[in-house]
Amino acid sequence: MRPRLDSLTIAAVTVAIIAVSSSGALIAYAAAPALAIAFWRNALAVGVLAPVTLTRRRGELLGLREGHAWRWSVLAGVALAAHFATWVPSVKMTTVATATALVATQPIWAGLIALGQGRRLGRWTWLGIGTAVVGAAIATGADFTRGGTAVAGDLLAVAGGLLAAVYTALGEKARERTTTTTYTTVCYSVCAVVLLGVCLLFGVRLTGFDDQTWLAIIALTAGAQLLGHSMFNYALHKISATTISVLILLEVPGAALLGWAWLDQVPPTAAWPGIALLTGGVALVILDARRPAALPTPDPVDVDLPVPGKR
Repeated sequence: MRPRLDSLTIAAVTVAIIAVSSSGALIAYAAAPALAIAFWRNALAVGVLAPVTLTRRRGELLGLREGHAWRWSVLAGVALAAHFATWVPSVKMTTVATATALVATQPIWAGLIALGQGRRLGRWTWLGIGTAVVGAAIATGADFTRGGTAVAGDLLAVAGGLLAAVYTALGEKARERTTTTTYTTVCYSVCAVVLLGVCLLFGVRLTGFDDQTWLAIIALTAGAQLLGHSMFNYALHKISATTISVLILLEVPGAALLGWAWLDQVPPTAAWPGIALLTGGVALVILDARRPAALPTPDPVDVDLPVPGKR
């Protein structure tokens, strides 16, 4: 039995949903290269987490070699870098609402990864996967009418969802022997280093942005990268992880509203049924995770939210 909900927990969840919903709009608003945004949000997060880990978790950090936790943390960081390298550019190429809905397919990919590992998926999971695929096809098809980079952005967002599932699967291995703080510090550090290397290799500008862009990057780090999921973690003592995962799907309409209000972005009318089907399909997959045959559902966003058996 979980304790009854109180106003503080409800407020924490509300803040968390708003924080993660702001991610797409802030990325689209920031006048900086997508890879630079991805690098700075991780580097700044490490700047906050590293002092805590080095002072309170030093022994655990030094013991990461046991059970290969270090290897899994590093690999998760590389996968997270690949996720950001696809997801962040996608927001600048298509609408915030469509990119957010497509990257939210992470639980779908996690289920397919589980299938490849020999685990069975429940009937409702398959129904959810089918519904989400149809929804994604409709949403992406609507973007063909827009031309330009919209379809490429859709494909990058789908790839971002796949890579987020890989990141989560690797993180599950690391989290078997380490705490959230230590794991995320190592993971975000590796992610930042990889993204820095990519930026330097391709000559991506990392400095010289205007004040509004830096404020957007800082808000992105404090909001989606740190505050949002910290509040979800707090709420887990009174709300189940499955319910939290479903609540995170409110990021999709939340991101759509922010994209419309702040950036005057409105997806094509034909895309809305697809976005609705996509979100509903993902919700089915998450809810079916309660059944014994289903895979513990990872979060549909890009950071460290605990899930049943993991995160």
